Amino acid sequence: MGLSKTIWTRPSEFLRIHDSDAPVMFFAPCVLQATARRFLDGFPGLVTYAVKSNPADVVIENLAAAGVRGYDVASPEEIRLIRRIAPEAALHYNNPVRSRAEIAVAVEADVDSYSVDSHSELAKLIEMVPAAGKEISVRFKLPVKGAAYDFGAKFGATVEKAITLLREVAEAGFIPSLTFHPGTQCTDASAWDAYIRTAAQIASEAGVKIARLNVGGGFPSHRLNGVAPQLEAIFALIDRVATEAFGDNRPALVCEPGRGLVADAFTLATRVRGIRDDEHVFLTDGIYGALAELPLIGAIDRMEVRSREGELRIGEGQMRIIFGPTCDSVDRLPGELSLPADMEEGDFVLFHGLGAYSVATNTRFNGFGDLSIVTALSLRG
Repeated sequence: MGLSKTIWTRPSEFLRIHDSDAPVMFFAPCVLQATARRFLDGFPGLVTYAVKSNPADVVIENLAAAGVRGYDVASPEEIRLIRRIAPEAALHYNNPVRSRAEIAVAVEADVDSYSVDSHSELAKLIEMVPAAGKEISVRFKLPVKGAAYDFGAKFGATVEKAITLLREVAEAGFIPSLTFHPGTQCTDASAWDAYIRTAAQIASEAGVKIARLNVGGGFPSHRLNGVAPQLEAIFALIDRVATEAFGDNRPALVCEPGRGLVADAFTLATRVRGIRDDEHVFLTDGIYGALAELPLIGAIDRMEVRSREGELRIGEGQMRIIFGPTCDSVDRLPGELSLPADMEEGDFVLFHGLGAYSVATNTRFNGFGDLSIVTALSLRG
């Protein structure tokens, strides 16, 4: 996966010149840095970036340049990545299950914070991590709705277990904290309300004053034309509810956005391989490539179609079934999407807001997946 050294004005300028079937991911550093400043200015606490959503070097470099000083890492490779690009950054190792070899890497890299959701994993941390100045955040879960999919199915202690774990963390001499994740693409701010109030209950029943509360990721990106993310409203709710729930014992707040930070800084350009009997559109990218997440979290309608010359297709919308390039029958985008009736084979279909869980999950299945990254000043036009 290569990064173009040329900076283009906009995608259409590049597409007019490069007649290639391979999909292209356009990256706008100015959009990424503007989104980072939106979080840094608006969120009432420490902003950390969830590296797993897009670990490209250019992403980390631009986030560091914008002022992001903390990173949510989930593996030794991500730890090494951040130590290479942003060596002074705070590292929060928030994958709650780690092998002893992985913990050893984290200790050597001087990781600042660890999350935990079980007694067995806490025992490993107590055994291997020097307690002085290190934080352990107990991760808990609730049966709340409002996200595209629920992170509690894999991680998170019950409230009852979280109370016991928090006591054990404090007794072992670590900095005691709590963390949760409301679920991905969480457009309903009430999820944070329920979690924050429950965090206060857990701390109270454990008899522990927590140092920090990590309110997770889940901050939505702009996926649908008619639904713009209301980030400032979410920030305000988190700020208000934290004060109401904890009062004088309010902890410092932390968030770990991935999608909400990086998604809108990328646009995917894929090409029409064929239009079968005016019903089915086959693209040069699909769910084994940069569109891998769509079956999990739903279609994205922030799209445009451009001719080989880069001109915008403005024909009346027609609902189409869209397939990717592989010979696997599951390589299909969910539902049907509206595409211009005058589109032709060889046209480019651009998906905006595809920066999260796309570059990182792209595969070479069936010989496809040759994805390049091109830098652009703007992602429109």
